[in-house]
Amino acid sequence: MSLPRLLSTLVLLSACCVAPAALATSRLPEDYPPSAPSVDDRVRELLGRMTLEEKVGQLVQYSSRQDMTGPASKSSITPLIEAGQVGSLLNILGTAETRKWQKLAVESSRLHIPLLFGLDVIHGYRTVFPIPLGTAASWDLARIEHAERIAATETAATGTNWTFAPMVDIARDPRWGRIAEGAGEDPYLGSAIARARVRGFQGTDLAAPDTILACAKHFAAYGAAQAGRDYYTTDVTERTLRDVYLPPFHAAVDAGVGTFMAAFNDLDGTPCSSNAFLLDRVLRQEWGFSGFVVSDWAAILELLEHGSAADLRDAARQSFNAGLDMDMQSEAYGPHLAELVRSGAVSQARLDAAVSAILAAKFRLGLFDDPYRYCDEAREKATLLRPEFLDAARDLARRSCVLLKNNGVLPLKTSDLTVALVGPLADAPNQQLGAWHGQGRQEETVTVRAALEKIFPGARLRYTVGCDVKGDDTKGFAAARKAAAKADVVVAVLGENADQSGESTSRTSLDLSGPQAALLKELKAAGKPVVLLLMTGRPLMIESVEPLADAILVAWHPGTMGGPAIADVLTGAYNPSGHLPVTWPRSVGQIPIFYAHKNSGRPEPLNAGDRYFSHYIDSPNTPLYPFGFGLSYTTFAFDQLTLSSPVLHEKGTPLTVTVRVRNTGQRAGEEVVQLYVRDRVGSVTRPVRELKGFQKIELAAGESRTVEFKLTPADLAFWRADMTFGPEPGAFDVYIGNDSTATLTASFTLE
Repeated sequence: MSLPRLLSTLVLLSACCVAPAALATSRLPEDYPPSAPSVDDRVRELLGRMTLEEKVGQLVQYSSRQDMTGPASKSSITPLIEAGQVGSLLNILGTAETRKWQKLAVESSRLHIPLLFGLDVIHGYRTVFPIPLGTAASWDLARIEHAERIAATETAATGTNWTFAPMVDIARDPRWGRIAEGAGEDPYLGSAIARARVRGFQGTDLAAPDTILACAKHFAAYGAAQAGRDYYTTDVTERTLRDVYLPPFHAAVDAGVGTFMAAFNDLDGTPCSSNAFLLDRVLRQEWGFSGFVVSDWAAILELLEHGSAADLRDAARQSFNAGLDMDMQSEAYGPHLAELVRSGAVSQARLDAAVSAILAAKFRLGLFDDPYRYCDEAREKATLLRPEFLDAARDLARRSCVLLKNNGVLPLKTSDLTVALVGPLADAPNQQLGAWHGQGRQEETVTVRAALEKIFPGARLRYTVGCDVKGDDTKGFAAARKAAAKADVVVAVLGENADQSGESTSRTSLDLSGPQAALLKELKAAGKPVVLLLMTGRPLMIESVEPLADAILVAWHPGTMGGPAIADVLTGAYNPSGHLPVTWPRSVGQIPIFYAHKNSGRPEPLNAGDRYFSHYIDSPNTPLYPFGFGLSYTTFAFDQLTLSSPVLHEKGTPLTVTVRVRNTGQRAGEEVVQLYVRDRVGSVTRPVRELKGFQKIELAAGESRTVEFKLTPADLAFWRADMTFGPEPGAFDVYIGNDSTATLTASFTLE
C-alpha cells in the first residue's frame, strides 16, 4: 500500500484506532479532536471492523529470540504480522528492533493495529537492582517502588512497553529457585510489595512515555510446588490458597495491574492455564479484574503433558474458555481458535471480551495515537544507566543487606587495616547481577573487589579467589591461607552463582556448594576475624559454618552497584537495616518452615521432660534466623506498648496500638518496627501469629519515638469454617518487636 493511500485509510479510522500522522511523527496532528472518544468507545468501534482471524491474531504472542526464554517460533512470523494475526512480540530488544517490527504491523496490516512488546524485567533493565527477594529485605516500600519506576523508565526508553513482572508468588520453600524473584513467605508483606511494584511500573498514567504495563505472576500457588521442584504440582486447600497465596495477587488488582500471567503448575488437578476457578471466578467475578491474562511460555501446549488435554486444539479450547486471553508461544490459538469459534466450542462473546481487553491496553498505552512512542533512539541513549539511577541502585542494595551476626568485627575501620578479600564471588560481576538480570552487563557492574580497592588501596587489600562456587578444586586454598595470615581481617565472599537460583534451579542441598565451606574453615584457622559475606538468591543452610564467622552479612545478588553498596555497609558508611523476608532454616529437613504456622494439638510443652509433642529428635523446631530478623550497628529497645481500648468493636473506630522505640546504641540507625497479631480461637485453626503492620523508622543515637499502628476488624479477617471471609469475635494478642519472635505483648477483644 502506498503511503498516501495508507494515510487516507488512517484518517477514516482515526476515531477508533490510529491517529493519522502517527506513522510519520511521534506527535498528534494539530487538528486531532480535543474530545476523543473514550477507550471503551474506540475499542468497540475497532472491534466492529475486525475479521474473526484478526481478532484471534490479537491473542497471539511470539518470541523473536531463542536464548531468552525458550525456543523460538519454527516459522517466520512476518507474514502473520502483515496479515494482522499477531498481537504481541516478546524478547525484542532496543528501539531499532521494536520500530522495525512495529512498522511492519502498523504499515502492512489492514487495520494498522500496533503490537505490544513484552520482556522479563524482573529487577531492572540495564541498571540492575538487587533480586526481588533482596529488595523485599529492605522493607522499604517507597524505594522498591522507585526502583521499578527506574526499571520502567529504562525499559520504555528501549521500545518495550510490557514487563512480565512483578512475581508475587508466596514462597515458603527455599529449595524452589524462584523464591529469588518474589517477596518471600508472608502475604501481608508480599501484598504491600506487590502494590509498590505495580505502581512503580505503571505509574499514575499508562499514557506517559516512561510507564509500562505490569503483569502479576504466576497465578496461582506456583510457589507451593511440591518438594520445591519447579513446575511441579501443587496441592493446597482452598482456604490456604485464599489466606496465603492469593492476597498479593488481589493487592496487585487493587493497585491497577494491567495484566496477569497464569502459572505453569496444576492446582487441585487442573493446570492453572486452563483453570476457570482462578482465571474467571476469582480473578474476574470476585475481584473485578478488567485486564487480560497471558500464558507462561508454551504453557497451553503443556496441557498435553499434564494429561488434561488430548491435543493442541483441545488445549486451546480449555484454556481460552477458562479465561486465558493471550497465547505465549504455544501456537495454539492462531491455528485453532477461529475454527473453535465457528464450531461453537468457543463463544463470540468470550472472543470479543478477550480481544477488547488487549486492545484497551494498547489504547491506554497510547500506541494508537503514536505507535512509535517507545521507539526513540536518542531517548534510549540518554536514559540508560543515568547517574541518579546508579545512585538509587546502590542505595537500595545497601538497604537490602541483612546483618545476621556481628561479634564486634563490623564495621571495619578504614585506616590502618589490612583486609584479605577471599572468595569466588568477590570479583564476579556476572554472578553478582543474579538471575533474570535483564540487560545488565558485567562490564558495567562494580564488584566488591573493585569497591574495596578504593577504600583499602595497594597492599592493604589482599585478594585471592580461593576456590570456585562449584566443583572440588582446592588448589587456591594455599593462597587464601597466605592472604589471611598477612591481614587483620578476612572478608569471605561466598554463596551461589547467578545460575544456582531463579527459574528451573531447584536444589535438594542448600549448603554452600563446592569447596566453599572447606575454604571458610581454612580461613578461620588463620586466627583472624572472619566476615562471611553471602551472595545468594535464597536462604542457605549455614548452621554448620556459622561458628566459623565472626560476622555474617547477606547481600543477596545485589546487582550493578552491589560492590559499592556492600563496601558502604562493611565500613559503616551505611548502617545495615535489612530484615529477612523469609525464614532461614537450620537444615533442609525443616522445610517448609515459616513463622505463621499452626500450633498443632501438641505444641512444645512447658515441662521439658515430656517427649510426646510435635518436634524433631535431632534438631530444634526453631529456625536458625526467624522471619523479620536483622541486626544493626546500633541497638533498639521496645517498651510502653499501649492499646487505645481493650475492646475493638466490629463497627467502631480502629484500635490504636502505640509503642515506644528507643535507639540505645552509639550511632544513628534504622529499625523495622513489626506488629503481629494472634487470633486465640477461631472456627478453624489459626496461625500462631500474623504480620499486620510494619514501619521503617530512623533514630539518632539515644533518640526515642512513639510509633502508632491502626487495627481494624478487616485486618483480622480470614476464610472461616463456612468459607465466608471476615473476622470473628474473640480474644486477640498483639506482639511488637523487630522480628517474628517479638515478646512485647498486649491483648484486646473483638466484639
